[in-house]
Amino acid sequence: MTDEDRKRRKQRNLAIAGALGAFIVLVYLVTMLRIGATVAGGG
Repeated sequence: MTDEDRKRRKQRNLAIAGALGAFIVLVYLVTMLRIGATVAGGG
């Protein structure tokens, strides 16, 4: 494996990690908004 291959793999891994992190934050925010709406609506 060349240095260029390692660099590409690292960049790809960072992109995947970033996308996964963004997805987790999105799911968390949607969940909090739904729980908040349920509580505000009285159940």
